[in-house]
Amino acid sequence: MPEKDVVSWNTMVIAYAKSGHSDEALRFYRELRRLSIGYNEFSFAGVLTVCVKLKELELARQVHGQVLVAGFLSNVVISSSVVDAYAKCGEMGDARRIFDDMSVRDVLAWTTLVSGYAKWGDMESASELFDQMPEKNPVSWTALMAGYARNALGHEALELFTKMMTLRVRPDQFTFSSCLCACASVASLKHGKQLHAYLLRTNFRPNTIVVSSLIDMYSKCGCLEIGKLIFDLMGDKRDVVLWNTMMSALAQHGHGEEAMKMFDDMVLCQKGLRFFNSMMCDHGIVPDQEHYACLVDILGRAGCFDELMKQLKKMSCKPGDQVLNALIGVCRIHGNIELGRKAAECLIELEPQSSAPYVLLSSIYAVLGRWELVEKVRKLMDERQVRKERAVSWIEIENKVNAFTVADRFHPLKEVIYSVLEHLTGQMEEDPLLLDAESKIYGTIV
Repeated sequence: MPEKDVVSWNTMVIAYAKSGHSDEALRFYRELRRLSIGYNEFSFAGVLTVCVKLKELELARQVHGQVLVAGFLSNVVISSSVVDAYAKCGEMGDARRIFDDMSVRDVLAWTTLVSGYAKWGDMESASELFDQMPEKNPVSWTALMAGYARNALGHEALELFTKMMTLRVRPDQFTFSSCLCACASVASLKHGKQLHAYLLRTNFRPNTIVVSSLIDMYSKCGCLEIGKLIFDLMGDKRDVVLWNTMMSALAQHGHGEEAMKMFDDMVLCQKGLRFFNSMMCDHGIVPDQEHYACLVDILGRAGCFDELMKQLKKMSCKPGDQVLNALIGVCRIHGNIELGRKAAECLIELEPQSSAPYVLLSSIYAVLGRWELVEKVRKLMDERQVRKERAVSWIEIENKVNAFTVADRFHPLKEVIYSVLEHLTGQMEEDPLLLDAESKIYGTIV
């Protein structure tokens, strides 16, 4: 171009930002500022998109300062993008301050902050803000719903969906995906089937994310065959997301061999590895953490640890929690204590206050009968004040889902429950054979 004005530069920054080429977008943005040809609010739109994608706090602060100096923070779109950038970086205090200072707030600004609170697990703040919204759209409802589902509050997510439908708010693809995840988290087959029936009844055309959530829901509710049927019906529309979901479902139900055959009936790990490599070479798909986690599971279950470590060294970034969890799982299967210990230590470094890596490491030692090491892990948890989250179980009786935990002292019907339990225990004590059989199967009754 013989002459490049601010519109030309803005177009390049926005185009590169939206196509995922963050480095190029930043290069054009910095060059624009260096040339001093002037800029407008659209000049910041592209670079703020980069801030959101990269989740780099320092960059977000720099751009925020530049927007402030330029006087464009009064623009609701720009200020909402700044809120989003801080929220993505986990700086909810800064995000809330900018939101509170906005003279005009549209539904995008409200939804951005609700989504930020939900992403970081502050569901109380997310819910309060949602209730204060003067106007809500399907994205707003879905943001809160997804937060509930992501934070193991499946019942709350389903209640919100019911309220949304009562108010005749039209759900979208993301709404159904979040709801199905909620059904899977509480193993509510009834609600999952109702959602599936709604999709069929309304001729809703679900994308592969929704179909993947549907397969996952049926699998986690114990209906693997229905999940397989849905997968088969997708035919040539099956993408890598669906393949990963189906493989995961099969593996969770103990069908390891069938899971491996999902890769074009592959039995040998080399074929699975070839399929993994073809993602990038033949289809241009860059493997992410989830893909590597699947590869670790395939190679690890077959005992191919040398190839597994070789592939992990090729990763462009450090293994995340999904990869490390998969690695610990296969180490437990094959008794690879040393590698399992290293993976657990890396996971503990990533999530020092999460009980999951400690429990996984402890389970490896327990399977191998190394009880002194199990005790060592427990002492380490005590020293670091890490508490294992209490497991919650659900059962559906007469169209109502009931939740309970081991030695639950907070259930509203605890007195009735323990009274019945005492009565049953008394009956078993009267029949020594029954009590002996129960003790062998379930252990001592507490």
